[in-house]
Amino acid sequence: MELQYLFDDASRVMTVISFATFTGILAWTFLRKERDFAQAAALPFADEQEAEDHV
Repeated sequence: MELQYLFDDASRVMTVISFATFTGILAWTFLRKERDFAQAAALPFADEQEAEDHV
């Protein structure tokens, strides 16, 4: 019986930890500046830009 209570408590704790992690990721995403994402989005095209500069 006590083992069942242990698993119930562990399940509750993991649910709370998972929700806190999810909320933290959402907050981190929305609090980042848009220019940070613009820089990251432009990275795949950096090689093309360098090739055009040398031609």
